[in-house]
Amino acid sequence: MLKNKDFHNLIIFGMTGTLLFAACTFIFGGIIPALITIFFGAVLTAFFAHITSKRLKALEQLNEYLTVVLAGGKLPETQEQEEGEVSILRTNIYKAASMLSYQNELLKKDKIRLADSIADISHQLKTPLTSMMVMNDLIKSEDDPAKREEFLETQSNQLDRMNWLVQTLLKLSKLDAGTIELKKAEITAKNLISSALKPFEIQMELKNIETKAVTSDITLNCDINWTLEAIRNIIKNCYEHMESGGTLEIEADDTNLFSRITIKDTGCGIAKEDIPHIFERFYKGKNSGKDSVGIGLALSKAIIEDQHGEIRVSSTEGVGTTFDIRFYKTII
Repeated sequence: MLKNKDFHNLIIFGMTGTLLFAACTFIFGGIIPALITIFFGAVLTAFFAHITSKRLKALEQLNEYLTVVLAGGKLPETQEQEEGEVSILRTNIYKAASMLSYQNELLKKDKIRLADSIADISHQLKTPLTSMMVMNDLIKSEDDPAKREEFLETQSNQLDRMNWLVQTLLKLSKLDAGTIELKKAEITAKNLISSALKPFEIQMELKNIETKAVTSDITLNCDINWTLEAIRNIIKNCYEHMESGGTLEIEADDTNLFSRITIKDTGCGIAKEDIPHIFERFYKGKNSGKDSVGIGLALSKAIIEDQHGEIRVSSTEGVGTTFDIRFYKTII
């Protein structure tokens, strides 16, 4: 502590001042007043030295605390409950350090998620690329026009799959980054559902899937294009998990709290253990198709939630699945 410049100057100033006052007191009052002056001067100097010592020690502890934090060590908790500027500074530093530590943990988790996502994307792209490379080699060595046509068709399907994957990932990235401004407009539930079903009419007919659309006379306030994207991804999921002769029901109704679209299929259903995870990116349940990527439902969830909505799901294996899309009229 004596090596501290401020503390050293305080001791010298106190001792010098005491001796000067004692000398003056001795000249004008004698030895006894001079001794009393020296005594009180020493007491005051010691008192201020003690106060300064405590303050410097507290600042030194704060410096050590910050050194630990900056070194990435475990964040020590502060137990100080005293009043004063140093105590307030200590508390504020602890709050700032806690926030930085929390943000650092989030960054670590984001890096892990990013690494996992990159690995998943690489895996999803690797499969069609490998297939296309094999098909390309076969085309080079195949003389039968029919076989060559078959291989080209396979390549075309794989290219479509890759294009869909890339486009969906771009949409998810834009939603995550907040670069998309969702523009709400009014549309009737009937028109929204009719537009959502239109791209699937031929597939539904070929697969002999009956579609029942029951809508009440309600109007939804949503971003039409993005909401269509979300609903179509859900319909696509339902369609892919239904056998020939199945039924797809879509209903729309209105409550005081929310407007709702319900999509119900008679497909294979979702395993109980998979239900909590079906909206996670790249998650594939045990009943997922072999060509399933696992991002369509994740995109639907992101779109609906960005409009202050919610998607709920209930399912029974062998019976079917119901998706409940809610657009809340007030933010909850």
